[in-house]
Amino acid sequence: MAIPIKVTIIGATGLIGQIILKVLSSNARIAVTVLSRQESSGTTEFPPGVTVHKTDFSPSSLQSILRGQDVLISAVGGTAFTEQKKFVDAAIEAGVKRFIPSEFSTSSEDDAVIQLLPLFQQKRDIIDYMKEKEKNGLSWTAIATSGLFDWGLASGFLGFDIKTKSAVIWDGGVTSFTMTNEEQLGKAVLSVVLRSEETKNRFLYIASVETTQNEILKTIEDVTGSQWTVTETTTDEQVAEGLKKLNVGDFSGAFALVRATAFGSTAGLKTNYVRDQKLAIGLLGLDMDGVRDTIERVVGV
Repeated sequence: MAIPIKVTIIGATGLIGQIILKVLSSNARIAVTVLSRQESSGTTEFPPGVTVHKTDFSPSSLQSILRGQDVLISAVGGTAFTEQKKFVDAAIEAGVKRFIPSEFSTSSEDDAVIQLLPLFQQKRDIIDYMKEKEKNGLSWTAIATSGLFDWGLASGFLGFDIKTKSAVIWDGGVTSFTMTNEEQLGKAVLSVVLRSEETKNRFLYIASVETTQNEILKTIEDVTGSQWTVTETTTDEQVAEGLKKLNVGDFSGAFALVRATAFGSTAGLKTNYVRDQKLAIGLLGLDMDGVRDTIERVVGV
């Protein structure tokens, strides 16, 4: 039997971390370790076979736990983006071969994204830091997904409320964009782990669907058999409202700015990875999903 690839995940209890953990832990070729904060009193149940280590995230603790690991995946949220430099340094000292940073969203390579979401500059800084550290033997792979399509529909985050059959449509709903489904994200990470040489030191773009808000609205009305209530808005209105909330300490304002990176008409914004970037789904052995298929699955038809 082949020796398993040893993968450690930081941030496994968050939305992205759970998606990645589910796929990796179900693959017999992967041995998964999860890092949890020492002071955490949570009772999260991890899949069978997953090793859990408590840590204070000090350099010495991280190095000790990471020794012998092949891959370190960071799925941390915005408050911990800058902490990733510490993860990189510890991985180098421990001899880890690959680091996958917490990209998993709209690309931090896009200047227009940084303009909308200055916080994502911290993501870009980590990419630059990893490039500097290539000479130390640690390789890296970053994965840009744009938004999560199926999760965003189900949760209402994308502005389509299944319960009330209402939708908020930006700029006439004609902007073409790509998004990624949860399973596709998990499969992409697994593929990166299994295809280490082909994905070495690369920024990869993935997607599940290429669509517009109008297509989503038309499809979801057809699938639900109902005419939905539509509220029209603009990029300028949404960005202004988001910034206003952030300026008074309301972090929900950031959600509008995240949506703006997909739906928005900001100059230079690369919202469609099929058109604007080179998709890596072929390299990773993945396929695109159908918009209608995804909506039917989310709605439960």
